[in-house]
Amino acid sequence: MQTTKKYPISRRSFIKVSAATTAGVSMLPLGSCNIGKVPAPMKRRFGNLDFNVTTLGLGGQASLQWTPEDIDPVPIIVKAFATGVNYYDTSNLYGPSQKNFNKAFKILNLIPGEDDYNETLRKSIWLTSKTHMRWGKPGWPDRKNVQNRSNGGASIKCAVDDLKRSLTQIFGDGEGYYPEGAYLDMILIHSLTNAEEVDVLYEGLETPLDPEGNFGALVALRDYRDGTNLTGMNPDNEKLVKHIGFSGHANPPVMIDMIQRDEFGILEGMLIAINANDKQNFNMQYNVIPVAAAKGMGIIGMKTFADAAMYHKELRWSHTPDDVFRKVGTPETPSRPLIEYSLTTPGVHTLIIGIGQIDDDPMKCQLIQNYYAAQIEPNGLSDEERLKIENMAARVKEGKTNYFQFDKVGLTPPRDVSVQEKNGKTIITWQTAYAGDNAISHYEIQVDGKIIGEVKHTPQALKKDPFVFETKKIDGAEIAVYTVDVAGDRKKAIPG
Repeated sequence: MQTTKKYPISRRSFIKVSAATTAGVSMLPLGSCNIGKVPAPMKRRFGNLDFNVTTLGLGGQASLQWTPEDIDPVPIIVKAFATGVNYYDTSNLYGPSQKNFNKAFKILNLIPGEDDYNETLRKSIWLTSKTHMRWGKPGWPDRKNVQNRSNGGASIKCAVDDLKRSLTQIFGDGEGYYPEGAYLDMILIHSLTNAEEVDVLYEGLETPLDPEGNFGALVALRDYRDGTNLTGMNPDNEKLVKHIGFSGHANPPVMIDMIQRDEFGILEGMLIAINANDKQNFNMQYNVIPVAAAKGMGIIGMKTFADAAMYHKELRWSHTPDDVFRKVGTPETPSRPLIEYSLTTPGVHTLIIGIGQIDDDPMKCQLIQNYYAAQIEPNGLSDEERLKIENMAARVKEGKTNYFQFDKVGLTPPRDVSVQEKNGKTIITWQTAYAGDNAISHYEIQVDGKIIGEVKHTPQALKKDPFVFETKKIDGAEIAVYTVDVAGDRKKAIPG
């Protein structure tokens, strides 16, 4: 991990440095992309993956998706490369976003097979796209409560189709061809919402795999990661993606379930909504993120500005160029503290931010300002500083900016408490509780109201490995297990 000061450059020094030289990208045929020399970007180890990721990643939405008439999105991508950003996000659901990457990648010599292909540069970046498909095989009807949509039209029927669509749009002709050597670093099952979706995704993994029948997206994408053809979907044994993950905005229990059911070594990355109003809802920072971190997943934050709801936009999803925010924060809600909050949330490695516009004036350039705000270490804010940012964010639209996130539930009891007798002993097991405003500290075991033991809370990485407490045989007494958080709040559960 590279280290840097919390505030690596003052405003005066920033202007001086930014005006000093444009040599870093002066050879690029896009004058508006000229930038001054900026410090090398801070990087963090990307989970257990063999990659050091910049703390700022370029999001694939904003002007890359809903492009205002006076904006060219290609220089935004090129300028991100010039600043040293190495994480790039896009999706099959983001309209022209992938095609805009194609235009930029032609300028940057990132098209495999071309005479000037810069393989070294390609290996230095991490390119992620997404699919909203839950099925791994085309031709199967949607199951109730399982979304299976794409911007690909009638020809897109499954996750494999979306994977190939990404490659043809980013590296090929956009009509189905992609060159040999084209690949994604990661594809995400996008916007996971409900339990039925998770069940579909694990079909063919938790259930017998029938190549003639139905199976979920995970087992099909695994074939294209490993170069195998267990599903019959990869007859040429192509390797088109290096890693598989998922994303979520709303439902911590479902996202935890998605992670805990992976006994197959498939999920390696997670994109998750995390901002300073997280605790106003069913929070991610004390629930999902620690579980993903325990599995060694690369964790990408998103929605640090709540899809611009922290600023000018109504509490709804963006869908037009007018929804794109094109300023650098506001005096009441500056962007820097919001970025720092997301990046000092334990477990987060990088933060993707959509860019509305760039500017030759660094003080007006969203990309440059966000870049500097992202130069912060994981522990770069104290608890007190994070609380101040939470209080600031809670004043914006009464703290209801996270329209995409489930309502607050608060601390819960342990789940699925079970008692068994074995070899003259009583064995009590349970599944993880969910945290409220504070992290969970431990679980307390009581018999007839008396404490007989405690079990420290650690993130539960696998569903098959519940919490366990073993004691001498208990006869004719009430057993209870309490969740206790770091503030001392408690919730009781008794065996069902």
